[in-house]
Amino acid sequence: MNLGEIPLFAMLKSRLGHLSERQRLIAQNVANSDTPGYRPQDLKPFGFQAHLAAAASGGADQPARTNKAHLSGTVRRAGPHRAVEGKDSEVTLDGNAVSLEEQMLKMAEARMSYDAAIGFYQKSMGLLRMAARTPK
Repeated sequence: MNLGEIPLFAMLKSRLGHLSERQRLIAQNVANSDTPGYRPQDLKPFGFQAHLAAAASGGADQPARTNKAHLSGTVRRAGPHRAVEGKDSEVTLDGNAVSLEEQMLKMAEARMSYDAAIGFYQKSMGLLRMAARTPK
């Protein structure tokens, strides 16, 4: 059995990928906190509803085929996670808009969400193991 075929694990994998990408962007923002004119980036919030809709339509890369006469093909997207310009509260005289305090809060939030998702993944794996055991 492939765990990726179970919707719960597919959503958790997507959520963990989103949080990893968000942590990477926040680290990039912190690294460029002294770069003149740099604008911080962040990701749009992860939506489980969008993930469920993509899974229900045959996957994120496959459009729904509702009629036999429709052409089959794939939808090409830039990527599952789209970066947007963050809205930090202050801009320095050189045009840099990174607030280290806000970036550290975002990093802590992303870390807590990541830890929660990992915990949920581990609990779900434990339930699957318990269900697969032979009764004693």
